[in-house]
Amino acid sequence: MRNIDKTFPGVRALQNVQFTLEKGEIHALMGENGAGKSTLIKVLTGVYGKDGGDIFLEGQSVAIHSPQDAQNHGISTVYQEITLCPNLSVAENMFIGRTKGMGVNWKKMNKETDKILKSLDIPAKATQQLGSCSIAIQQMIAIARAVDMDCKVLILDEPTSSLDDNEVQKLFKVMRDLRAKGVGIIFVTHFLDQVYEVCDKITVLRDGQFVGQYEIKDLPRVKLVSTMLGKELDDMSDIKGEQAAYEVDESIPPVYEATGLVSDAHIKPFDFYIRKGEVNGFTGLLGSGRSECVRAIFGADRVTGGSVKVNGKSVKISKARDAMKNGIAYLAEDRKRDGIVGDLSVRDNIILAQQVLRGFFKPFSKAEAEKVAAEYIKLLSIKTASSETPIKSLSGGNQQKVLIARWLFTKPQYLILDEPTRGIDVGTKVDIQKLVLKLASEGMSVTFISSETDEMLRTCSRLVVMRDRKVVGELSGDDLTQNKIMGTIAGGDN
Repeated sequence: MRNIDKTFPGVRALQNVQFTLEKGEIHALMGENGAGKSTLIKVLTGVYGKDGGDIFLEGQSVAIHSPQDAQNHGISTVYQEITLCPNLSVAENMFIGRTKGMGVNWKKMNKETDKILKSLDIPAKATQQLGSCSIAIQQMIAIARAVDMDCKVLILDEPTSSLDDNEVQKLFKVMRDLRAKGVGIIFVTHFLDQVYEVCDKITVLRDGQFVGQYEIKDLPRVKLVSTMLGKELDDMSDIKGEQAAYEVDESIPPVYEATGLVSDAHIKPFDFYIRKGEVNGFTGLLGSGRSECVRAIFGADRVTGGSVKVNGKSVKISKARDAMKNGIAYLAEDRKRDGIVGDLSVRDNIILAQQVLRGFFKPFSKAEAEKVAAEYIKLLSIKTASSETPIKSLSGGNQQKVLIARWLFTKPQYLILDEPTRGIDVGTKVDIQKLVLKLASEGMSVTFISSETDEMLRTCSRLVVMRDRKVVGELSGDDLTQNKIMGTIAGGDN
């Protein structure tokens, strides 16, 4: 792919991007959220038309206008979400859409499927129902289907995100076998360890632009992290902001403490605590497990192990309401999906969590609700025509302030903010950072997550560092620097 451009209304998603894949190599496509990875893949597979540039296959210029065109050229994609039919047999999934006319030679189809499965060492049978296979085996069957359709280029988009370690190793064996047969594989993942285990080359994108293509041996992990984030290690200044030192009384039990906590979101068991008046955070690259950890703390994902204490007393938090009853509040990463109720007013969105705690048989009167809404609209400087305005009409930053108001109204002792400043203007970002420090100075405990390391350093006194869904370090005091954070995220390098 040469000089690829793609623009959406108001956004230049790709600008003069280059990407080269050799026959028989596994090539990682890396970059943070919004780097342009998905857009580049959608251009290659014909989901999006490009606005400029050229695509060559084996030296010949090609035009790819649709996913069918891509398939005809031997470009196949296996997505993170498996797009097969679990109610059909493995063989039916392998051949769906590929049989012509009314007649189906079932015997031949099953025999052909078993042959393909055996060649890739996939432990499944043609006649078994796909839904009876594990997610990993389903993922491999999706790959087998793609490969059987004369695939020259195989795109794997986050294929390991829902697999355990053993399943990942099985998938890697299939990938290596395909590489040996001359298939070129584009591997999109957030897991650094996996990149260095299975890939030959890395291409890094940042902000829709090509940063570079590297041999795996020429790009140590810490250099990869700095390349993705756009911060050279030697050039980065330490940022401390105006944060006052916390007077933490270690004789008092932590507000929240977890030991061996684990959920069904495939994070490794982790220990965590936070004290009264402390601001701490989880940091790591996108997909490192930051959000999964706080979702486990709040009971938003199903907790499958570990023990929890609140103010020194053992409690069970198996669902969000348990956490709320224990004074824990959680602003989710995706405000559109897990936060705002778009058609409800600003007022109704603010009182929602407290109404859940009170029970819906004890509704707020309109006068009570109006008084609360007015108080928080003023406190957080929420720009809205009135409390009656539907929240979906507000800007992203003001929607975020309404959600913070919702949780502050529950008077929590422990507030979790996951990406509270993503996608909002600089002025509102500063407002939220100041609010976090003010709440901490008044004794509230806050866990703050942001993709922007500078922001974490300005607000947090202690950081838990994540990589590949496990905790790999904890930093505080003089160690709270960009260099230390990036070195810990990278791991494996001095």
